[in-house]
Amino acid sequence: MLGLSPSHVLIFGVIAIMLFGNRLPTVARSLGRSLSEFKKGMSDLEQDFKSSIYSEPKQRVTYNDQPEQQPAGPRFEPPKV
Repeated sequence: MLGLSPSHVLIFGVIAIMLFGNRLPTVARSLGRSLSEFKKGMSDLEQDFKSSIYSEPKQRVTYNDQPEQQPAGPRFEPPKV
């Protein structure tokens, strides 16, 4: 377990009991909920990222619901002399 011996785990447990006392179950519960919410958020983010990479590019639609035929970048206009 992360290279910790049973004596190290026991020492950490004693320190946790000394610091948190009666609140230890509440702290552990909230830590577990926070960790599960973090994992859920990361998986949602990963799913959104993968879907944006592997999906087809969306066509731009103009005001009359027709696909735009021109590139999205600005048009070059030569300087007026």
